[in-house]
Amino acid sequence: MTSADTLRAFKRDGRIVVVGASLAGLRAAETLRDEGFTGSLTMIGDERGEPYDRPPLSKQVLTGWVPAGNTTLPRRRDVDAEWLLGVPASGLDLAANHVCLADGREIPFDRVLISTGVRARPWFVESEAALDGVFVLRTREHAEALRQALAAGPNRVLVIGAGFTGSEIASICRERDIPVTVAELAPSPLVGALGAMIGEVAADMQRAHGVDLRCGVKVTRLEGDAQGHFRRAHFDDGSTVDADVAVVALGGIRNTEWLRGSGLAAGVWGIACDTGCRALTLDGLITDDIFAAGDVARCPNPVYEYRLISLEHWANAVEQAEVAAHNMVSGQADRWPHLTLPVFWSIQFGVNIKSVGVPTFADEVVVAQGSVADRRFVATYGYRGRVTAAVTFNNAKWIDHYRRLIETAAPFPPPGPTPDQPLDMKPVPVDFPGPQLLAQGATVVVTGHDPGERRVTAAQQHHR
Repeated sequence: MTSADTLRAFKRDGRIVVVGASLAGLRAAETLRDEGFTGSLTMIGDERGEPYDRPPLSKQVLTGWVPAGNTTLPRRRDVDAEWLLGVPASGLDLAANHVCLADGREIPFDRVLISTGVRARPWFVESEAALDGVFVLRTREHAEALRQALAAGPNRVLVIGAGFTGSEIASICRERDIPVTVAELAPSPLVGALGAMIGEVAADMQRAHGVDLRCGVKVTRLEGDAQGHFRRAHFDDGSTVDADVAVVALGGIRNTEWLRGSGLAAGVWGIACDTGCRALTLDGLITDDIFAAGDVARCPNPVYEYRLISLEHWANAVEQAEVAAHNMVSGQADRWPHLTLPVFWSIQFGVNIKSVGVPTFADEVVVAQGSVADRRFVATYGYRGRVTAAVTFNNAKWIDHYRRLIETAAPFPPPGPTPDQPLDMKPVPVDFPGPQLLAQGATVVVTGHDPGERRVTAAQQHHR
């Protein structure tokens, strides 16, 4: 039997299991059927409901614009799958080709896609995390519970962590005229994702909207009353804050613990993969039948020196899932690499923030357009003399322009002029915090290097 015959037989009668029935898992399943896969398809998910969209949870759901139950992801087509929901995967047996479930079942596969994503990092003291009024935000149930708590009109909300999720929650509190205190261990909000200069802008923006922003401090204890309701937070500088609601926004934990002992290169940063989304073993070998996509995948990108990059971006989950699904049912010569530049957006305090590229892969940053004072500008990031990322504040129309600069390794500072280029354009050090804080705030993390061969076009290196 030729390789083409084997592939046709697999597409007709093969068994594919998708572990992680959220955005990436659903889009992969749809793509598999679009690609002509008619075999057995099994979807495994630890949540009971159908796949739903997560970005609205910290935006439209908390404001009450969209009910939490209305965030179900639209189906682009029928996937004709067996759905095993409400039971998480507990192990992966590569010798027997089984996915083990927490209830003892073993699900056989010929190929498997891992898209288990991340979960919210909980408060570190279990008894304090269980207090009435202490929340995290990751699932639809989390969002609905927090929405109800905000609608009840608390005297004050404490947000622990000033990354994107924490900042968006603080913004919604101020929209509702709810007093809010934001506690951040780093020197400023968003610093783990966008660096010190943007962090200062974000800090000014929060304080201008009435946020009680406390940076460089750590919450050490959450105190409850005799009835088990959260009432007060204690800080490491000896101060306290009285509040009725506390939201723990300290980033996510990638769901890889179930892969311990599987032999895959999986850990706290995710699952190491090649650009075709094929998982790597602990020995660095590429697997042919194990794929990963979404927040849990770490893939190399030639723009960033083939370093493994973990992304928590909506668009990345969709695009990576489509690449992985295509490659699962394609021959070697027809497989695609996942080389898309990440794009991220956030709305907070009336400002639309959008980025392209990987800001954490930079050593300098410059305001290339607009005015920081007007909260309408473009900050461009550079690494060793080339453009690697851009972040826009109320200036998203320029995103595609900077995407082209990144893709062509344009020199940094970026060539101009642009219509609103500042006269005193001067790069400054990007100044990111240490790895511990970076893990809590960044939505893009550069986590290592993979030296494998890649199909790319070299760009001329620029020197200063």
